[in-house]
Amino acid sequence: MAKAMTKFEPHEPPPKSAVQLYDMIAEVCGCQDPFEQAKKQGTMQALELYDELKKDIQQAADPLERAIKYSACGNVIDLGVASNYDLIAELETILSKPFAIWDLKLFKKKLDKSDWLLYLGDNAGESVFDRLLIETLPVPVTFVVRDGPIINDVTLDDALAAGLDKVASIVSSGCRAPGTILEWCSRDFLKLFNNAPIIISKGQGNYETLVEQTRPIFYLLKAKCNVVSRHLNCKTGDMIFASASRFN
Repeated sequence: MAKAMTKFEPHEPPPKSAVQLYDMIAEVCGCQDPFEQAKKQGTMQALELYDELKKDIQQAADPLERAIKYSACGNVIDLGVASNYDLIAELETILSKPFAIWDLKLFKKKLDKSDWLLYLGDNAGESVFDRLLIETLPVPVTFVVRDGPIINDVTLDDALAAGLDKVASIVSSGCRAPGTILEWCSRDFLKLFNNAPIIISKGQGNYETLVEQTRPIFYLLKAKCNVVSRHLNCKTGDMIFASASRFN
């Protein structure tokens, strides 16, 4: 394993190297999806909060704003960063702590001119919070999952467990990396990506692999490392809802 790790390219975004790393972990564990039980647990925990959060969103002065904030909160469910997280604590602070970047007005303006939305999923469990946001959006949504198990990233089975099939069309990116590496994605996905009038990109992995793109993307994430924080000019731990137009 140590010899194989010397082949990693330091200039590549971490999600690109992660495929080889987690393939080695799966081989050592003798299991294709070492995080399967953790993903199920994360989804069950989030579903226990679903009804309460949905009611709160419906009663909010701005339901879309509230749903976006809850969706960002779900980004704490990331076993590629930490094995422990306090979801309840995140929920208690999400509504009082301002986002470091908050491009809601621009998002609403773009959304008003769009007839559908492409939503790039991130992690299992977190996808329940994505469901809450999707239910609040006024346009049809296509939700994108990973092509196979890696860390606790959302796959088709995980999305179905979260009930996303009830609120969106679900497709695979054709890419198994914990991000959206376009040269590894399927032709069908690339057609959707290149034609989507508006895109929500969830999580740090998708941000790291798409930040140089000029598509109408809105990045929704929690900044979880110093490198990404510096790039976003924010503090580690800050919440972000940023238009790609800021970086191009």
